[in-house]
Amino acid sequence: QVLLVESGGGLVRAGGSLRLSCAASGRTFSRYGMGWFRQAPGKEREFVAAIGWSGGSTYYKDSVKGRFTISRDNAKNTVYLQMNSLKPEDTAVYYCAADQDYSGYYAYPSVYDYWGQGTQVTVSS
Repeated sequence: QVLLVESGGGLVRAGGSLRLSCAASGRTFSRYGMGWFRQAPGKEREFVAAIGWSGGSTYYKDSVKGRFTISRDNAKNTVYLQMNSLKPEDTAVYYCAADQDYSGYYAYPSVYDYWGQGTQVTVSS
């Protein structure tokens, strides 16, 4: 059992920044691959970013490259998503997820074992 709790969402203007946090409980957090996904109303859930258990490998959706940065602090059992230069099209509920088995198929929701409840990000134009 792993509990993930996102925080840091909110309302920002286009061009602004937010940092999302995902706090995890569980003694094996440091060995989990972690991902961020987002879902806008009427849209499918889409991959945003992922990070390997050691933090050495990161992956991003093309449209967020150069703007978003995923990181993790295993000592704090926390993964972050720093979002800069936000655009209205980034508006969505953002979810963090943990992959216990570390399959390597990081962009697919089905490989993740645990999910947070989501945090709303709204970017105004």
